[in-house]
This record gives sequence, C-alpha cells and structure tokens, in this order.
Amino acid sequence: YILVRNHEINGPGPAFGDPGGAYDPMAQGGTTTVEVTPFGEVVRSYTSLNGTQMNCSGGPMPWGSWITCEETINGPDVGPDFTGVSNVPLTQRHGFIFEVPKDGQSDRAPITSAGRFAHESVAFDPHDGVLYLTEDNFGFPSGFYRYLPPRDPREVGRLLDGGRLQMLKVRGRPNLDLAAEQEPRATYQVEWVDIEDPAPSFPYTPGQPAPTTNDEALTYVARQGWAQGAAYFSRLEGSAYDDGVVYFCATQGGGPAETSIGPIPDGYGNGHGQIWAYHTRSSMLQLVYQSPGPDVLDFPDNVTTSPRGTLVVCEDNVNDNYLRGLTRGGQLFDIALNRIVSRSGAPRFNDEFAGSTFSPDGHTLFVNIQASRGMTFAIWGPWERLGV
Repeated sequence: YILVRNHEINGPGPAFGDPGGAYDPMAQGGTTTVEVTPFGEVVRSYTSLNGTQMNCSGGPMPWGSWITCEETINGPDVGPDFTGVSNVPLTQRHGFIFEVPKDGQSDRAPITSAGRFAHESVAFDPHDGVLYLTEDNFGFPSGFYRYLPPRDPREVGRLLDGGRLQMLKVRGRPNLDLAAEQEPRATYQVEWVDIEDPAPSFPYTPGQPAPTTNDEALTYVARQGWAQGAAYFSRLEGSAYDDGVVYFCATQGGGPAETSIGPIPDGYGNGHGQIWAYHTRSSMLQLVYQSPGPDVLDFPDNVTTSPRGTLVVCEDNVNDNYLRGLTRGGQLFDIALNRIVSRSGAPRFNDEFAGSTFSPDGHTLFVNIQASRGMTFAIWGPWERLGV
C-alpha cells in the first residue's frame, strides 16, 4: 500500500528534504510518501512535497493522486497569524491545495483557482468530475465549496488549475447559520455561488510586515460568498465521498447560534459536532448526526468510509479522543480510544486521531495520532465483528 502523510507544521523555518526543490524554502510543511505492507511494515519512504505550510488533510483521487491542503493563508503579504509569528521570512503565498502523485513527486504547483483559504480536506465526485472542499476557519464561520476544473481530471490524469470555485448557499435562505443546532435529519436544497477572486494577493513591501491582517486574509474568499448569501458552518474539517454522497464534519456545530460572525477566540460554534451529507445528484444537504454532548461525540474531525459504508470518525478535543463508527442508520459506537502515555509518564490522551483511511481492499485501517512527534497505526479486522 502507498500512504501519503501530511505534515501539519506552521511557522517559517527551513523546508525539510531538499530545499532546492521546495515550493517555499522557508516553510516547514509538506508530505512524505510511505510504502507499507498490509500489516504496516515500512518498505520505504521519501519526501514527495516540501515547502508548504499546515498540511492538514486532503483526499485520495481516483486517477492515482493525493490532494493535500494547506490550512492557512500565511505568506509574506499577510500579517502575523493567530500564533503571533511573523510571516516576513516566507517567500510564497500559502493557503492552497497541491497534487501529489501516489508513486512520485509533486510538481509543487498550487491549484490557485481552487481558492486561497484555510483548506482542510477535499472529496472528489467521480460521476460529475467535481472536487468538494472544506474550510476550517477557527474563529469565523466556515464555508463548503466545490471546484469545477477546466477539464475532467480522469481524462487528463491530474487536477488542472484554471477552473471555477463556488460556495454553498441554502436555496431561499441567505446566510443560513447551519452551525446552530438543527432538527434531526434537517434537509435543505442548495445552490452554488461563484467566487470571483479565489486566490488574492495582498500589497506588501518585501522584508516588512504586511498591512493586511491575518483575519482579513483568512476571510477574504468566504466574504465573497457571504455577500451572496452563502451558508455559515462551524469549522468544517474531514470529508469523504461514497456512492453519490459527500460526508463532512462540522467540528463545533450543533449548539446555540453565535451572535455575530466576528472573530471568536475559542472557535466558531457552540456545539460538540455535526456530520453532514451532501447528495451530489439532487443538490440536497442533510444532517446525518448531531452530537448531544461531549460524552457521546466530541469534536468530530477527520472522517472516512469503510467498504461497507460505515463512517469512521476521528475525535479532536482536550478530553479522551476516540475513533468512533457511525452506521448508515445513525448508530454511533466506539472503535478505539487513545490511551498513550509519554516517556515521562504524562498522559497524551488528548492527542487527536487524524488521517484515517482504509486500504483499497478494506483489509487495513491506517490512522494517525497527531502530536509533536506524530505516529501512524495499522489496524486490521475482522471488521464485520466490530460492526465496521
């Protein structure tokens, strides 16, 4: 099996791997590609993309690539980000998606027409040739997007730049706050609004702090959609395509409505998580699951589907983090619990699960625990006995 592993590293610093081939020699994120056996034994690994930032999630493509997402809009043209770290040392704009072939090197060319925003994940609809994208704006509402490439990637063997970016709007209900608590199985008909300027560049003087604030840059693309009535979500993170449906997680959705769309220090949304399903043929959006509280489902993040259609959901909060299964009938159950203790004896129970993906034959589930030194696990069945 071939795994492409994201490195979600923020802040300027020398690129790992060969800096001569890096997209930005002063950015520390990227991807490594790892060849493993069905039981997780590493055969070889290598740098497949470097010089990017905050590579959070992404998605596998049916033509044999991984699309990796930068969860940031940093760059020399943007002021300090939420950590207060200066972006002056960066040499390139960030906030894009990049393609990584499963058996080689990325060309390190961003797909700029797919937007410059805090990308989290992507899911490709092979029926219509459309790429769906989630946005994780921590302190503002997030949008659900789709990218219409200029040519079908299955025909040309790659995702081309130069397409059209659009944002989801609920038909007849402009700026509907879907982050707020919803009725069970809430259903909406949707339409899509065009984003005219998906990849902005902001004025700046090299070597000097940029006048455009991080918050201004972070919401530049989304505000174009909001002005046309696009919907508000809470922290959209993982997504997965299965049989005409794109499933995606709203990490802090499902609680009382926010009172404004300004910056909120602890994240936009007052709930413990929602899972949505967008039916691509009917343009229908449906709530699949809404957490009743943190003991049941707490901040769903990454998500994948098993060959039998069960959703495997990764939790990411400060309490115990689980891998949980969600059946098509809406039944939630536990798969695994993080009980790792550090070498010093300190608990690391709140390190998040991320990067869940099944091998193509369904034999092995690979999943990461994201930490200062991340790790990847290989888990194999019998999945039927676990209900997965």
